Amino acid sequence: MSLSKSFQPLYKQAYELLTSRLVNGDWKPSEPLPSEYALAAELGVSQGTVRKALNQMVAENLLDRRQGKGTYVAEHTQESSLFRFFRLREPNGESLIPETKVLSSSRREATAAEKSHLNLEGSSPVVELIRLRYLKGEAAILEKVIQPLSVFPDIDKETELPNSLYTLYQEKFGISIVSVRDELHVTQLPSEYADDLGLAAGAPVLMVERASINIDGRAVEWSQAYCSTEKFVYSVHLK
Repeated sequence: MSLSKSFQPLYKQAYELLTSRLVNGDWKPSEPLPSEYALAAELGVSQGTVRKALNQMVAENLLDRRQGKGTYVAEHTQESSLFRFFRLREPNGESLIPETKVLSSSRREATAAEKSHLNLEGSSPVVELIRLRYLKGEAAILEKVIQPLSVFPDIDKETELPNSLYTLYQEKFGISIVSVRDELHVTQLPSEYADDLGLAAGAPVLMVERASINIDGRAVEWSQAYCSTEKFVYSVHLK
């Protein structure tokens, strides 16, 4: 299998081909990839070209490198997902691991906004999941998660939801979340969530609107998280 002669650099062609194989499920989470030598021979390019493509995939958290063992398909564990994608922490403090309580899970038709965010068309049943998340024993986040049933069939029938939904998505549905798009808004807390967060209806809160992106580039989950920031902050570490 050789790459084409085009204006695109060979390593980018190798990157796209290898990524497409991940999308197609040729290699499963935590499964090792063939050696750089074997991949280079298969693609008809140098090991350096393959290494550059793999480096980009590692940087994008599609792959993991394990010292002395090789390169593996990235796997969402509870710890890795929470540390990578969970943004609230104490001011100037370390990352916090939330505890989670499911308040409700119900099927309904997607709203126009949800269809737009998730690129859904026509009749589009979704599951609306409401979760309350605690930090250091205090209710801190009221989260509304929208899950299309076309992507997650019968997910509302799962009796035990993990703290990190991304782990379930990968293990049960073959969906690997590789990135998120967050938009932050200052808004007033809806009255239906006031008691759960222990705040007054209409209190100012931080609302984080998130699209969770699958390895194939699709937004497969949309959520709105209402965050009490009296004791916690939204923190992003840029490198």
